Amino acid sequence: MIYPVIMAGGSGSRLWPLSRKLYPKQFLPLHGDSTMLQATITRLAGVKTHSPVVISNEEHRFIVAEQLHQLGDLGTIILEPDGRNTAPAVALAALTLQQTVGDEALMLVLAADHVIQDADAFHRVIEQATPLAQAGELVTFGIVPAGPETGYGYIRSGAAQGDAYKVGEFVEKPDLATAQSYVDSGDYYWNSGMFMFTAGQYLAELGKHQPAILAACQASMADVSHDLDFVRVNQEAFLSCPDDSIDYAVMEKTDRAVVIPLDAGWSDVGSWSALWEVNDKDDAGNVTRGDVMVHQSNNTYVNAEEKLVAVVGLDNIIVVETKDAVLVADKNKVQDVKSIVNELKAQERSEYLHHRYVYRPWGCYDSIDNGERHQVKRITVKPGAKLSVQMHHHRAEHWIVVSGTASVTNGDETFLVTENESTYIPVGVVHALENPGKVPLELIEVQSGSYLGEDDIVRFEDRYGRVEK
Repeated sequence: MIYPVIMAGGSGSRLWPLSRKLYPKQFLPLHGDSTMLQATITRLAGVKTHSPVVISNEEHRFIVAEQLHQLGDLGTIILEPDGRNTAPAVALAALTLQQTVGDEALMLVLAADHVIQDADAFHRVIEQATPLAQAGELVTFGIVPAGPETGYGYIRSGAAQGDAYKVGEFVEKPDLATAQSYVDSGDYYWNSGMFMFTAGQYLAELGKHQPAILAACQASMADVSHDLDFVRVNQEAFLSCPDDSIDYAVMEKTDRAVVIPLDAGWSDVGSWSALWEVNDKDDAGNVTRGDVMVHQSNNTYVNAEEKLVAVVGLDNIIVVETKDAVLVADKNKVQDVKSIVNELKAQERSEYLHHRYVYRPWGCYDSIDNGERHQVKRITVKPGAKLSVQMHHHRAEHWIVVSGTASVTNGDETFLVTENESTYIPVGVVHALENPGKVPLELIEVQSGSYLGEDDIVRFEDRYGRVEK
């Protein structure tokens, strides 16, 4: 049996404005109806696997848990206190499996944000990799290049070893002429960042080549705590861990690295042009999602989230509309979207962090209107969910129930508010909101006051562990 280990970190900044820091691309349905994280798990159907081990960060923990719950298979969610690259992240998973299963636990390490269009071909290379990994090899999957790509690192294959090749060398992203020579030679593959090995072998090689990483991860795993669906490692120990990738820390140094060719319609969807590549197109090469009209345009990607988007006479253009931002870009310049994201971050704009829809463990809210002393939100609370017991120093709140039933705590009183009814929470009053029903609770919240920031929340109780200690 195989243990999928899924790395669900990353910000996906080149896919802004759909991908945001607090809700990045791996949690979005960019290719098909499932999110990319969910597709990473469901494409393993037919392979004998255990429940997944997902490596996430604090910011995304509730999103990961919710999306796994939707699949009916939670698995294990390990939280990194801070990103330290892929070598430590996989070490945490390997140590977890070593403790619960043993050194022989067979790990299939995957990124949560890749597209693989031919699942059967993917299953075949997993089957080819299994005996090699069980024999102590560190297997990586090399993508058969579709052309001279300058955005990927490459792996040069060495001597044949069954269905695989010894890794000759890892090479950095090349220029176009060098990439073409790699493709022409037939000896090079794109570096996919996917691996298979046993927990014990990975930890042994990590200890041999990067003992500081192994020591820090072992120390952090020696003092773990379990919080709801999550495994929390010791923060102080983990923050002392060096930052390094699997490639640099282990794969480039070990003599046990082998590569298996994979030709399965793979993409890391690292840009809008890459997303255009992997999606179905009309006769003019256009990809459209949402309410879109296209006229006399070719090879465009148009994504409409809320409004009708009409495109006339455009070629090789990306258009992405969301509730709070619109991107229009030349398809050949989409790598520069990251520059816009960096500028948004420098200006401390909310569009860098999150969408107008903001997701919380209890549901979500949509900021409908904002003014100098007021803010209007549409709030959705999942059945059985409860917001924290809290108060605000600077704002009052009016709640109007649109559908469902709310259990409201307002100071010393607790009462029900049903459809078309409302209640008022004065400044400084301790309050809480819960959905006791079986259907989602929808309500409109009108905030008024001198300061309306999300940091004006003092939590006293919270079932999701968000009370400051």
